[in-house]
Amino acid sequence: MVKVLVVGNGGREHALVWKLKQSPLVKEIYVAKGNAGIWQIAKRVDIEPYNIKELADFAEKEGIDFTVVGPEAPLVEGIVDEFESRGLRIFGPSRRASQLEGSKVFAKSFMLRHNIPTAVYEVFEDPTKAKRFIRDFGVPLVIKADGLASGKGAVVCYDENTAISTVERLMVRGELGPAGKRVVIEQFLEGEEVSYIVLLDGDRYVPLPTSQDHKRLLDGDKGPNTGGMGAYSPTPFVDQDTERNIKELIIDRLIKGLKEEGIHYRGFLYAGLMLTKEGPKVLEFNVRLGDPEAQPILMRIKGDFMKNLLDFYEGKEVSLEVDERCALCVVLANKGYPEKPQRGSVIHGLENIKDPDVIVFHAGTDIEDGKLIAKGGRVLNVCAWADTISKAREKVYRAVENIKFEGMQYRKDIGIKAVNLL
Repeated sequence: MVKVLVVGNGGREHALVWKLKQSPLVKEIYVAKGNAGIWQIAKRVDIEPYNIKELADFAEKEGIDFTVVGPEAPLVEGIVDEFESRGLRIFGPSRRASQLEGSKVFAKSFMLRHNIPTAVYEVFEDPTKAKRFIRDFGVPLVIKADGLASGKGAVVCYDENTAISTVERLMVRGELGPAGKRVVIEQFLEGEEVSYIVLLDGDRYVPLPTSQDHKRLLDGDKGPNTGGMGAYSPTPFVDQDTERNIKELIIDRLIKGLKEEGIHYRGFLYAGLMLTKEGPKVLEFNVRLGDPEAQPILMRIKGDFMKNLLDFYEGKEVSLEVDERCALCVVLANKGYPEKPQRGSVIHGLENIKDPDVIVFHAGTDIEDGKLIAKGGRVLNVCAWADTISKAREKVYRAVENIKFEGMQYRKDIGIKAVNLL
């Protein structure tokens, strides 16, 4: 029996707690800091995810046997290094390994060194030179903040004015703070975007079910990039041949590169990929489960995921059993998300959802005066299982009709590309 700590506040962490709590191995599960949904099924620890030393102190004092980290920021700041220095077991990559997400420049140069397919790019610290490059290179192109930006640091620019103003916003006005002082400007890749996530430990890895995220705010992949507005699993865009290419060209080369550079990586590894005519290319590496990809992925993993993680951590062979059903997730967001989301609206209607195949994971929620409040940018994740993506969509959107809060916005086309393809 183990006492488990999950670090994080969002929908991904709610899904993790929900899945791990099903294990007979779990004696007690804690969350730092969580949200209103997670607090219903886990013990609340009133420590923010970025307070690394406080979290390690708590884990020592409480006798936590295993910690799972959800978000990227604590990983980049070295939570794993702090825990392991105290002999505490924690699932996630070290500070050094987390540079794969913490710095776009590090990741791109790593890919270049190890022949991992990605977009052609240049790095800029001088906005004048960046603007000159844009005029010479031409559009469309993608501008990415070097540092962490909660999924909002990549801007697809279809015209020169947008590209120039993005450089102004990031590098001159500093709208993303230090994260945007250095930028990567790269070739715009065309194709289908998919997420490929694995459990990774040194040269051992176990693929999780495939998924596709929907990063743009509006239907038809319009509007600004967000942390993710919905996802589904599996994706028909990753067939056996494509997955073999992903493993050979990306995962295997990444593992070999990490080994050559003396970086040990243990944790979830997320490869955001564009399936181009030339083959799969890396858009980004993340050093954790995706959000909202984690929700449908964890819904499809059968059996004891706590045991899977413990066995993998201890070097044992792990074989995941996957539900043949599809799972789909739609994100309900606050008005103004992602730039300036409003907060404080009361959420109504969750009690009216009766379908046993529907589950609602909380993201940005809180309890105030006994009422459920929409506190974050992304508020709720409405998810469902079904035999097909089409049926899962029907179940989710039928459930969404029950939920109301002021300014609620969501995409109405999650998974539609897969339905049309099939």
